[in-house]
Amino acid sequence: MTSIAIVGPGAIGGTLAAWLAQNAAFDVSVCVRTPITDLVVETPQGVITSTPKILTAPSQARPVDWVLVTTKAYSADATAPWLKGLCGPETRVAIIQNGVEQVSLFAHLVPVDRLVPVMINLPASRSAPGRIVQSRHGIIAVPAGHNGETFADLFTQTEIEAAAHADFVSQLWVKLTSNCAAIVPALTLRATGPVWSDDMEAIVRALAEECAAVGRAEGAEVPQSVVEHTVENMRTMKEGAIGGSIHADRLAGNPMEIEARNGVIVRLGKKHGIATPTNRMLVTLLGASGTPWRSGA
Repeated sequence: MTSIAIVGPGAIGGTLAAWLAQNAAFDVSVCVRTPITDLVVETPQGVITSTPKILTAPSQARPVDWVLVTTKAYSADATAPWLKGLCGPETRVAIIQNGVEQVSLFAHLVPVDRLVPVMINLPASRSAPGRIVQSRHGIIAVPAGHNGETFADLFTQTEIEAAAHADFVSQLWVKLTSNCAAIVPALTLRATGPVWSDDMEAIVRALAEECAAVGRAEGAEVPQSVVEHTVENMRTMKEGAIGGSIHADRLAGNPMEIEARNGVIVRLGKKHGIATPTNRMLVTLLGASGTPWRSGA
């Protein structure tokens, strides 16, 4: 039996845990701060339920085959006590977070050869602990190789499409280019469609163009169509819509992943000599908004 522990069972982690727990060959545990009794997820295929093992303290953890870290990107160090208890000499750790720096954020906690960075596209929201709505089909991408392919195989009996990719870097930067403009509704606290204008389009396009340029300098292939798709998504965002998790986090007064989603564009742009004035400006403004943007802020 394959043992799997999920650290950070929010909307994404809880959905993955519920799907994996449908497989009788898996022994699934979730590591939580708020105790729950079960997981109930409304999916495009119907409601699924599960009763995984619930661990509420790192002292309860024992080594498992796989650890899935689904916390926010700024919480890497906070997972250290859990990883210490869950990781044995053969444990592999999948980092399922936004951004493009999954490995570097955890390299001081887990040997790099046992880390699996994961790109995930899984629209889900949590209404209460253990209660989640998955609104669309899920997609997972991991690097090619034994660890990535073994991780992808965990999802063969779920509705989540998981695959290993030789050009994983492009998978990460395509997603980041698609999502980087979500900083706009996070800053304005409203959907972009109802306030769309030529000036708004120029801002959104600049955010995506800067991200794509930095991604290409990092070795990714980011087609121009990704930039156009980002602009179109922002143009058609309806009043009341939530523009991604960074927007939702600001509305809730939670820390935001500004560094993982836009700050990284600025930092790596500087490394490559690529100007990123629009991302830099919005990162600065959102950081000064009064809402915490990293753990402990």
